[in-house]
Amino acid sequence: MIDSYLLIGTHRIVKDLDRETTRICAAYGLTFPQFMVLEALLHKNRMTVGEIKDTILSSNGTIPVIINNLEKSEMVRRVADPTDHRKSLVELTEKGRNLIEKICPENERMYQEKFSVWTSDEKTELVRLIALYEKYENGLKARQETNDENQ
Repeated sequence: MIDSYLLIGTHRIVKDLDRETTRICAAYGLTFPQFMVLEALLHKNRMTVGEIKDTILSSNGTIPVIINNLEKSEMVRRVADPTDHRKSLVELTEKGRNLIEKICPENERMYQEKFSVWTSDEKTELVRLIALYEKYENGLKARQETNDENQ
């Protein structure tokens, strides 16, 4: 019973945060996935399409469409990878950087307001528990990859 509550409760929190971020993005003419791409580029600068996909945890098929739409609206541009000319990198344009730099602080304020229900110690504990889960998951993946290689 408690495991179901954890699953449902966690899902509801993420869904609520995503809904609020979607609302903020819409006020600036962006979709939630477009915001995620722009935010990733703001923090990482240039990235390949694959790196963007991995960073925002999206599926293979949707990222090129999102990037194409952002490119059409002059929010991002593709540039040749100086180390591998077969690849291209995606980077923010000045227009894209200006927009995401307006949206991120507003979105961060929303997070702060939502998370104000927890004390600083509770947030620290939540971060610790999430890291523990990620460590467990990474260990499972590593064991599975080892098993796959040995078969």
